Amino acid sequence: ADVEEGSTVAIFGLGAVGLAVAEGARLRGATKIIGIDLNSDKFELGRQFGLTDFVSPTLCGEKKISEVIKEMTGGGGVDYSFECVGLASLLSEAFISTRTGSGKTIMLGMEKHAAPISLGSFDLLKGRSVCGSLFGGLKSKVDIPILVDSYLKKELNLDSFITHELNFEEINKAFDLLEEGKSLRCILWMDQ
Repeated sequence: ADVEEGSTVAIFGLGAVGLAVAEGARLRGATKIIGIDLNSDKFELGRQFGLTDFVSPTLCGEKKISEVIKEMTGGGGVDYSFECVGLASLLSEAFISTRTGSGKTIMLGMEKHAAPISLGSFDLLKGRSVCGSLFGGLKSKVDIPILVDSYLKKELNLDSFITHELNFEEINKAFDLLEEGKSLRCILWMDQ
């Protein structure tokens, strides 16, 4: 997405993909990184990846998430929003939460049933844009060595994605933790 230094970012969904977006925005110098998730416990974990603010839709009352985000950014909206859940309705909220004239929405989550997306044509006409991205636009031959080098230099936080380590016999527990939103990534040990 080429997030510029000083940008504002909203991330809808704070699973592993959303938190990776937060880490990327932090590394690019975004000054305000807002995480949106139903699970309020994700904020503390998200701080490790660069989140500066958090919104739980369950605590917004009658307000739409996009309204809350606009208030948090002085009325203008964010420069970039990332939809990391895979809900067409959430993509619309992410889109509306961006700045008029230059706001960019990136769809990273995948809708299960290829649901149609509904966006206001006037909002597109006013300069907002939306696009999809697979694997963050990564060019593996060029980018993977750079990412490995950043990790080895302790510039890239990958270790915090591993929230649990279990024996292979506990594989069902690993899936339960993931479904409950209590785990990002789990290492399953085969020989313990």
